[in-house]
Amino acid sequence: MKKRKILLLASLLLTVNLIAQKETSDQGFTTMLNKLLSHTVKEVLPNEIKNDSTYIFLDAREKQEYNVSHIQNALWVGYENFKPKILKDIPKDRPIIVYCTVGYRSEKIAEKLLKNGYTDVSNLYGGIFEWVHNNKKVSDGNTTTYKIHTYNKEWSKWLKKGEKIYQQ
Repeated sequence: MKKRKILLLASLLLTVNLIAQKETSDQGFTTMLNKLLSHTVKEVLPNEIKNDSTYIFLDAREKQEYNVSHIQNALWVGYENFKPKILKDIPKDRPIIVYCTVGYRSEKIAEKLLKNGYTDVSNLYGGIFEWVHNNKKVSDGNTTTYKIHTYNKEWSKWLKKGEKIYQQ
């Protein structure tokens, strides 16, 4: 009986510890995002997006990141060499969601879009990481994939779902 109580207590403590670790990890990601982002544009969470086809998704990562995986039908716009004129065929009032790995680069691109007259621009809070954490699918351009480019090894610690891809 005593042995059974000890096992039950140990099991309970392990469960509580695992829950605490997940919360700490999630809180760490949120803390990092809140320090990194300026929150200068409207932010949207993946679970707030009910109909993906309502929006134009713009991927503000570099081409090699986009090629690994991206949100279905997202347009690659990049970050380093972004030019708003590549979006000249998109109406200025069309709902746009910009994303990157975690939201920093996309926030900067969203700011540029707003300065160029686009009126309905949002930043995907938490980027593609948060997208896959919310069980939303990504594509390599042909099929659904579980590979996610994490930008670098350091950033990969924030990805909890999917296969981590990065260059050394």
